[in-house]
Amino acid sequence: MNACPFPIEDYPTVQMAHGGGGRLMGQLIDKIFLTAFGAPPPGQRHDSALLDAGDGPLAFTTDAFVVRPMIFPGGDLGSLAVHGTVNDLAMAGARPLALSAAFILEEGLSMETLWRIASSMADAAADAGVSIVTGDTKVVDRGKGDGIYITTSGVGRITHDRSIAPGEVRDGDVVIVSGDLGRHGMAVMAEREGLEFESDITSDSASVAGPALALLDAGLSIHCLRDLTRGGLTATLNEIASATSLRIEIEERAVPVRDDVSAACAFLGLDPFQVACEGRFAIFLPAAEADRALEVLRAHSVSEGARVVGEVTGESDGRVVLASTTGARRLLDLPAGEQLPRIC
Repeated sequence: MNACPFPIEDYPTVQMAHGGGGRLMGQLIDKIFLTAFGAPPPGQRHDSALLDAGDGPLAFTTDAFVVRPMIFPGGDLGSLAVHGTVNDLAMAGARPLALSAAFILEEGLSMETLWRIASSMADAAADAGVSIVTGDTKVVDRGKGDGIYITTSGVGRITHDRSIAPGEVRDGDVVIVSGDLGRHGMAVMAEREGLEFESDITSDSASVAGPALALLDAGLSIHCLRDLTRGGLTATLNEIASATSLRIEIEERAVPVRDDVSAACAFLGLDPFQVACEGRFAIFLPAAEADRALEVLRAHSVSEGARVVGEVTGESDGRVVLASTTGARRLLDLPAGEQLPRIC
């Protein structure tokens, strides 16, 4: 067995921050999993793998869901598991076909809760146009789990010949986000900690396959799609900038964040750009096609708040720069630690 490439002397054990979508999670994936299993080029990394199925490529993805609490305003663990998996397929430009689901159940879990989660999962799958076709169930001792954990896999068909990946992003592309940021993370955090804000914040958890595939059906030159999950917009932009060695510049005033979410983040000392969403995604495409893309996106309720928030520039430094509302410019860097554990 080869020596472990991770800096063990710095982190001899796994920390919560290793699952947070920031710098430590990137190191964990790069140094442990991609070193052990093999890695595609940085510009071709997706949340889905592309497989040659003979009569056309398939996208294949897998995900695990450990959100606490399992029921939160605007969603629950079951609907979240479907949305997260379907969205990963859509970000590869694939039409979702079918899902599998494995359930880790803790002894003592109420059957009423289990039925609610299963029913919610079935409803979300029906709404997304996919079937849950196979799965597995395991039960662990009382106190050895946290109610329910769900692991899903999904397969989707790619019916176009375009390459949609970080490496396809070009100088002059615009960056569009499909809607307001931060609601999922804040909804889960408020429920977990028993916080009450002046207005109700509900999760943005939803399938974004409809608008993502509509962009492709409209013939737009989509270069890259990314859902804004762990690490939020900040992690997504840094991933793209690093993969392309291009600079991405964002206008803070253009990024949609609801006032109540902004206030909640300020109260908790969080950056809304780093808070995970479960029904939002970023689009990279040529500036000349931005207006048409916004028209397509705004025809769908889940993306009716889409906005252009920035652009890819010619500088070859792989950085993300934020132009703040005060006129100052600063680097928008990856978070080093975990802002909000267990939100997906």
